[in-house]
Amino acid sequence: MTTTRPSSGVAPTWRQVSGPTSILLIVAAAAWVGVVAVSRGMGAMPGTMGLSFGAFTAIWALMMTAMMLPTIAPFTALYTRTLTDHRARRITELACGYLLVWTAAAVPAYALAWLTENLVSTRPTTGTALAAAIFTIAGVYQLTPIKDRCLARCRSPLGFLLAYGNYRGRLRDLRVGISHGAFCLACCWALMAILVAVGVMNLFAMVVLAAVVLAEKTSTWGPRLTRVIGILALALAVTVVVRPSLAAGLQPMPDNPGMSDQPMSS
Repeated sequence: MTTTRPSSGVAPTWRQVSGPTSILLIVAAAAWVGVVAVSRGMGAMPGTMGLSFGAFTAIWALMMTAMMLPTIAPFTALYTRTLTDHRARRITELACGYLLVWTAAAVPAYALAWLTENLVSTRPTTGTALAAAIFTIAGVYQLTPIKDRCLARCRSPLGFLLAYGNYRGRLRDLRVGISHGAFCLACCWALMAILVAVGVMNLFAMVVLAAVVLAEKTSTWGPRLTRVIGILALALAVTVVVRPSLAAGLQPMPDNPGMSDQPMSS
């Protein structure tokens, strides 16, 4: 079976978004409000930010709802056209399956944040090397054929719709969301790893990465942007060596991490 490269794919357009699909954008907007509120108390704190796994997962799920849910709105608009009944409920199930995959991604994200946090706390000088490694991996992955193939699936979902038509059973829409989410995760995991380097709750980085993912999946110049971002990530891998402050997420945890009543000085 051959796969379509992203340059030949036709991305779903925002003009197709209407009806139940627009609810996804409302939910994402509400999640962004929550993310902004949470990030004000954390900023670019390093590592796991002192959070337990459960708290980290809850915040990660909120972040992924804000960042990733808008990117599937055009796809769900196409999917809605194949439905003849209970559209709102079935789109909700699809979105839940999609977010379930991204919430599960909290496990490796927490593990990476915990590992780097412990390495940096014992050997602070390793932070820069870890940041350079993360930026390099992200940059290289952006330029690989695997990224191309996964992005093609997201940009040209008509083949997906044909395959999903064979799904049966009460949970078929949940399965559609999980399947689509798995390809999306395979497409974007390296970009999300950058958050560990710059700080998981770095609001500026979240906005930039969300915009990049959205443009990659829906813009006509998305495939070219993928390569530009790859080159920029490789440039950051070099730059962080001389400017370690770019990787705030890989700096030693302060003695009183942003949870105290005293404001943190810059």
